Amino acid sequence: MKKILSGTVAVIALIATPAVAQLNPTNQLHYAGTALGGYTITNPQPVTVNIPFIGPVTTNPGQIAGELGVATQVGTRYRAQADAPSNSETATPTVNVAFNLSGTVNKDCSFYSGNDASATNISFGVIGVRTGNNENVNSAFEMVGDAEANIDTLTAGCNFNNEVVITKNNGTNGLVNSAAGGYDTNQFQANIPYSVNATWTGVALNAVTTGSGQSLNVSTTQNNNLISQGAWRSRMDIDIVAPAVTSKGLVAGTYSGTTTLTLRAL
Repeated sequence: MKKILSGTVAVIALIATPAVAQLNPTNQLHYAGTALGGYTITNPQPVTVNIPFIGPVTTNPGQIAGELGVATQVGTRYRAQADAPSNSETATPTVNVAFNLSGTVNKDCSFYSGNDASATNISFGVIGVRTGNNENVNSAFEMVGDAEANIDTLTAGCNFNNEVVITKNNGTNGLVNSAAGGYDTNQFQANIPYSVNATWTGVALNAVTTGSGQSLNVSTTQNNNLISQGAWRSRMDIDIVAPAVTSKGLVAGTYSGTTTLTLRAL
């Protein structure tokens, strides 16, 4: 029976890798012997026999015969068994895990207006009027020319839909002389109307596009004005122009007014 082990070395390979799919663990039982001219029994399977008055009885005649050969020393036996615990749960060759990331950015609007309060105090200095004694009476004390101021900042904008609002505290009166004393209202006035125009680069409300030139104007006859915008950031220029008052003379004194720019996230 040399065919049972045909070489001089028996190599037992233990395999437990995904490359070789083992559906069931090893369970081998082999017998061989010389009785009755020689025999082999490979993996004998149990059979059920129905015995009268007893009922079904399961027995394994092949294994009984093989063990009998081993016991009577006319046969031999080879047995190999292997087992390992099953997966703890169904194997998944591919796993997809989606991580939902989130965070919050606060709404903010910014406008760089210098390093202290004095930066926003804008003075026209002396607003020139016609003071020559050789002026025609219809021109005396009238403004010589327009009063102009320009304000620009390199940092302005909002990071969400927003409103840009310009408001004049004195409304259409503009700059007001609050201590003008008495004067002939047919010949003099104690206020100087002015306009405000702001320009920047931005986008329309809810627009997702490249920025373009935007502007907001409050004329001499308007108290305020506003425009809605999408998120923007750019430089902003603000031009204030008080057209020369030439219909009447100006009462002497200090003229003042406040213009408020509001950037308000919606």
